[in-house]
Amino acid sequence: MEYMGSKEYWEDKFANRSDELLNPERSLIENISYFKKGSVLDIACGDGRNTIYLLNNGFKVTGVDFSCEALERLKMFADRNNYFVDTQQIDLSIENSLRDIGIFDNIVINHYRLSKEQLSGIENNISDEGILFMSGFGYKHQTDSKIRKDDLFQPTDFDVLKKSFELIKYSENQDDRGFFVTYIFRKRKES
Repeated sequence: MEYMGSKEYWEDKFANRSDELLNPERSLIENISYFKKGSVLDIACGDGRNTIYLLNNGFKVTGVDFSCEALERLKMFADRNNYFVDTQQIDLSIENSLRDIGIFDNIVINHYRLSKEQLSGIENNISDEGILFMSGFGYKHQTDSKIRKDDLFQPTDFDVLKKSFELIKYSENQDDRGFFVTYIFRKRKES
């Protein structure tokens, strides 16, 4: 099995995927009511299953991913629905790659584990009382050659957020795909 963290893996996967959009992440659907009206930065957006869902719900969305195949597919899905979506090809493994992306009311990170350095700088990309939504494989997920321990959300990952964010919801669930966690943080209002 090829490692899912490689760019080649995703370029090939998106190039060979059918032209039907996957369903949005169930946890995102279940928790959309927590989101602040306005803009969303969808980090590691892939071909847009969550981006299109957010656009359908009235949000202005910027999607970033390192796969140009994914971003081309996202544009195709957005065009089909007469939506405009800002896309940017960004390699998140590069330190400070999000520094100049702008400020958003919400940030979605689905199935991607940001480095502690990237995560500690995320407060600069989110407005006061904005929502940081993270969902993905959790610390109890079974690892293999495709999904490594480094890809799993660990409870200590979010210690860097404590001074600027409050955790407003945490959930775990297990299904046929594995063990998943969802964290929803709200950025504290600066005094």
